[in-house]
Amino acid sequence: MQWKTWLLNSPNNAPFFIIAGPCVVEDEETPFIIAEKVKHWCEEWGIPYIFKASYRKANRTKLSSFTGIGDQKALEIIKKVGETYQIPTLTDIHETHEAAMAAEYVDILQIPAFLCRQTALLQAAGKTGKIVNIKKGQFMSGLTMRYAAEKVAATGNKKIFLTERGNFFGYNDLVVDFRNLFWMRQSGYPVVMDITHSVQQPNRAEGFSGGQPQFIALLGRAAAAVGVDGFFLETHPNPEKAKSDGPNMLPLEQFPSLLRQLYTIAKAYHELF
Repeated sequence: MQWKTWLLNSPNNAPFFIIAGPCVVEDEETPFIIAEKVKHWCEEWGIPYIFKASYRKANRTKLSSFTGIGDQKALEIIKKVGETYQIPTLTDIHETHEAAMAAEYVDILQIPAFLCRQTALLQAAGKTGKIVNIKKGQFMSGLTMRYAAEKVAATGNKKIFLTERGNFFGYNDLVVDFRNLFWMRQSGYPVVMDITHSVQQPNRAEGFSGGQPQFIALLGRAAAAVGVDGFFLETHPNPEKAKSDGPNMLPLEQFPSLLRQLYTIAKAYHELF
């Protein structure tokens, strides 16, 4: 699949693309339920859709937290979702040896925010030839993300996304500085706004992350007005029962309303600028 075909040459001149799915593959059914519905809604608006799911969660607060159903099984499910609905797929990697393995199953490799400075990991992802989505570290500015992109580009692979997901504000909260979207766009790479992890309240004393999902749409509308190339969000039919990141997920039933808001504002932005 040629990445620019669905990203840049949408037949409906879409103002952005969507990356969405569950936080992690937690069973065999949920990824298909989410992908089918989100694809349908995105097609109604002519929005390119990328399915996202982690095959394993390596960054958990507590040792006892859910991490996955098994790497091979989860990767096969993600690949099947892509084949079934004819959509690109994305998953995270955490160590260098995972890059080549995961690249056999997905179209896009994602570098988690905590790992965005890891040179060997970035270059292992770049060497696969896949699109590499680099999450901006919660401790970094958009200005310095160009150096992370340079590490991937040094492999000869310039298929790179840069994703904003908020900055630490004290110990257990995040804030979004919308200047980062402008600064990252200066790199020349597509910029994505993660509107669900940006409302996360990480590393709480209770041993699990919280969230403020009532602000998901607000952050999305603001980013659409600033101008971004894509939106990233995690969604679930029942966030309260999700095995990872439920407190900062968008309930699946709210997705159509949010998509309408993002589309309307983004279209207005493109008409003005």
